[in-house]
Amino acid sequence: MMLRRAARTLFAGALVALAVSQAPNTALAEGTFDLPPGAQFSPSKLERIDAFFKTIIAEGKIPGALVYIEQRGKPIYHKHFGVRDVATQAPVTDDTIFRLASLTKPFTSFAVMMLVDDGKLKLDDPVSKYIPAFADVKVGVEKKRDDGEKYLDFEPVKRPIKVSDLLLHTSGITYGFYGDTLVRKAIAAAKIYDGDPSNAEFAERIARLPLQEQPGTLWDYGNSYEVLSRVVEVASGKSFYTYQKERLFDPLGMKDTRYYLSTDEQKARMAQPMPNDADFRVGRPSRPDIVKKWESGGGGLTSTPSDVIRFVRMLLHKGELDGKRYLSEASFKEMTTDQIGPGSGIARDHFYFPGDGFGYGYGLGVRTDPGNAKPPPPGSIGELKWDGASGCYFVVDPKQEMFFVLMEQTPSQRQPIQRELKKLVYEAMEN
Repeated sequence: MMLRRAARTLFAGALVALAVSQAPNTALAEGTFDLPPGAQFSPSKLERIDAFFKTIIAEGKIPGALVYIEQRGKPIYHKHFGVRDVATQAPVTDDTIFRLASLTKPFTSFAVMMLVDDGKLKLDDPVSKYIPAFADVKVGVEKKRDDGEKYLDFEPVKRPIKVSDLLLHTSGITYGFYGDTLVRKAIAAAKIYDGDPSNAEFAERIARLPLQEQPGTLWDYGNSYEVLSRVVEVASGKSFYTYQKERLFDPLGMKDTRYYLSTDEQKARMAQPMPNDADFRVGRPSRPDIVKKWESGGGGLTSTPSDVIRFVRMLLHKGELDGKRYLSEASFKEMTTDQIGPGSGIARDHFYFPGDGFGYGYGLGVRTDPGNAKPPPPGSIGELKWDGASGCYFVVDPKQEMFFVLMEQTPSQRQPIQRELKKLVYEAMEN
C-alpha cells in the first residue's frame, strides 16, 4: 500500500514538473511564490486591499492603517485607511507618527554597518572591546538537584560575544518577557527596564545577566540590539540617536524619525492602537511621549510612513538613493545575505521570528527557500523583510523591483493582517 502511494506521489510530481516546464511563464502551480520577473500589478486586484482594510476597520479590529506599494520606481498603490486615534478621529496621513517597535532593528543594523564602512569597528570584534563588562559574561545552564528542583549553574563562554553575534541574535542574550527557561525568568526578575538608564547603563545591566546559550550557537531573539546601541555610541563617539541622525536620517530626508516626541505637535500626530489593544507585549511600557535617556536600538524608534518609505526604497536600491550611497556594496550584500543557514553551525530557537523559508541577515529576514507550506507562502527568493510588535512591516522584493510598507498600531492583529496583505499584494501581480 505504501509503495503504491509513493508511486502515485512520484507520478503526480512528474506531471507537475512537466506542466511547469511546458509553461515557464506561469506560476500557477506554485501559487504566488517566486513569480517570474517582470510581473505587473492589476489595478482591479489591488482594490481587494481596499476592501480588506475597510472591513477590518469597520469591525473595530484596528483604528486605521497606511499601505504603500512601489515598483520600478513608480508608486503603484498609496492608500490611507481609517483614523490614527479613535479618540480624536484624526485621519491617517503620510506624516502620522507610528511606534516602530522591532522594526527599529534594521535601522540599528544599518548604523552598525556604516561604522564598518568607516573602519570604526569590525564585525569580528569582541563586544568587550566596546563594553568591558561583557568580558565576564557567563552562560546559565539548567540543572536539577537530587530532589528534582531546577537551578541555574554558570559556565564560562567558549568564545567571546562578537559584534556580529549581536547583529545575528546569536549572542546568547535573550528577552525575559516570553518563554519559561530559568534564564528568561532571571532576566524578568532583574527588572532591567526600571528607572531611567542611559544606553551605557542598560548595556551594563544586560552584561550582568546570564546568557541563554553559548555565543554563536543559536538564533535567539533578545536584547542584542540594545547592546548594539551602546556599541555604536562607543565606536562613533556620539550618542546613538545623534549618530543615526547625522549619518542616516537627515541625509536620507527622514525628518520625523526619532526615539522620543518632545513637542505637542509631534504628540498630536502619534497613532494610537484600539483602547483594548494597547499592550505591545514587549516587557515594558511603550511611551515615546515620555522622554527618557535610553534610546532603544531594539525597539524604540518612532517614524512616519514618508520616512520609512524613504528607508525601504533605499534598501531596494541596495544602499543607494537619489545618487547618494549610504552603505558600500560589499557591506550591503553582507547585511542582506542569510548568515545563519546550512553550514553556519547556528540552530534556530523555537521562537524563530523570521519564519518558515527565511534565513537572517543583519536586522532583516532573507527569503532563502519555499518553506514547508504547500503551496509556499507568497514572495520571492532573495526578498527582505521585517516587522515589529506594533504592526509596522515592510517587504523588499528585488526580483520584482518592488517593495511595500504597512504602517499600523495593533499588537493583537498584526500577524493576520500582515499575512493577508502580503497575500493580496502578490495575488495582484500578473505576468
